[in-house]
Amino acid sequence: MDSSRRSFLKQASLLSSLAISLPNIVHSGTAFSSNNMCGFRAPKIDQVRMAIVGLGNRGSGAVSRFTYIEGVTIVALCDRHEDRVQQEQQKVKDAGLQAPKTYSGDEGWKKMLSENELDLVYICTPWDLHAPMSIAAMQAGAHVGCEVPIGLTVKELWKVVQVSEQTQKHCMMLENCCYDFFELITLNMVQQGLFGELIHAEGAYIHDLLDLNFSKTYYDDFWRLKENIRLHGNLYPTHGIGPIAQCMNINRGDQIATLVNMQSADFHMRAKASELAATDADFAPFASKSYRGNMNTTLMRTQKGKTLMIQHDVSSPRPYSRIHLLSGTIGFAQKYPTKGLSFKDYKDGHAWLPQEEMAELEAKYTPDMVKLIGEQAKAVGGHGGMDFIMDWRLIDCLRNGLPLDQDVYDAASWSAIIPLSIQSSAQNSRQLNFPDFTKGNWKNNKPVNLSLAGGGNTKIRAVAKASEGQLQV
Repeated sequence: MDSSRRSFLKQASLLSSLAISLPNIVHSGTAFSSNNMCGFRAPKIDQVRMAIVGLGNRGSGAVSRFTYIEGVTIVALCDRHEDRVQQEQQKVKDAGLQAPKTYSGDEGWKKMLSENELDLVYICTPWDLHAPMSIAAMQAGAHVGCEVPIGLTVKELWKVVQVSEQTQKHCMMLENCCYDFFELITLNMVQQGLFGELIHAEGAYIHDLLDLNFSKTYYDDFWRLKENIRLHGNLYPTHGIGPIAQCMNINRGDQIATLVNMQSADFHMRAKASELAATDADFAPFASKSYRGNMNTTLMRTQKGKTLMIQHDVSSPRPYSRIHLLSGTIGFAQKYPTKGLSFKDYKDGHAWLPQEEMAELEAKYTPDMVKLIGEQAKAVGGHGGMDFIMDWRLIDCLRNGLPLDQDVYDAASWSAIIPLSIQSSAQNSRQLNFPDFTKGNWKNNKPVNLSLAGGGNTKIRAVAKASEGQLQV
């Protein structure tokens, strides 16, 4: 076992053990604020002044999308690499908008926070920077939208929650899959009672990224490959857990109580590193490393006795899947590998609903936000439009003083699967208690509200053509 992994594992174990006891004690006002950020309404911001930090694969797409949203001004752009900053600044100018300030270098983001009054900081950097940047941005007076995950250890997840509560600033993890079209439709169906009471749900991130992880250009300084060495667990759970957690009212009427994780051995990544190292010295440092196993399976049980399964595999040659499965007392939905709906009153639930009937139900239960901007979102692009729906919804909520669909407790809970899965796997798939970041407020927190009540007035600029080149998830 390599020393960096051993150190991280020890830290994750200690922090997870600490977090297990945290929900069961009364937190003093000096340690944790009593402010509940679920359902929190911040003051309205007519024109949202934002900065985007990290202008690689995700950040450059975000710059493009925000040029289409009215009511938002891109005040500043920041990246380690000066050429990326200049390129994205030009993109904003080409859209007919005022040129944002530019910052670069490893410490550029700190200077950016000190020199600008910002309403929103949008973070698209490597994972280990997410928590410190989110915390600093909130302390500087800005709301935060941060790419997944929000943090990598239970300790820093508690800190993110604490700072959000103390500063009364939103901290939304940008889990874009919550805004995919079928996921939104099925969430609306759940809330309208079509499946009865949900019993079990499944999600995943199964995506063959073997070649991209070893790319010299796609992930700056091989940062994602290095995380597959350092983090031996379910290291990318949020695409799977986000949509089904909303459907199951996690943190909003129910709470994850326990978790167990099991992972396979690694059958691809070390072999790939050795193969590349044989002809390219740049890969020699990776050839002797121990990698996360191909398949990670995380099982969770809620306080109300419901179950969830999340899988992660980015190195096996198999079709893409996020599963997105919902099993209720009277109905069933699944997105991958075949999208379908099934109900108890149709052939006793033993058959899929005919395609034409399913299409009618999808049309009927499409949420208002998708009816309002769905076609424009598809034209702008970004994973079929779900990125744009997420960004538009975030800005619309900030402009109208509405609660966000994803709050800081969701960010912390969905991200906590990473360190807890590492600890569980390292301890022979031991069952662990799950931290309650809401500190008991889950019992009274209200479910996600998909309506446009009080909002929906944020306009979209004319779309020239669909965006291209974004990695499909």
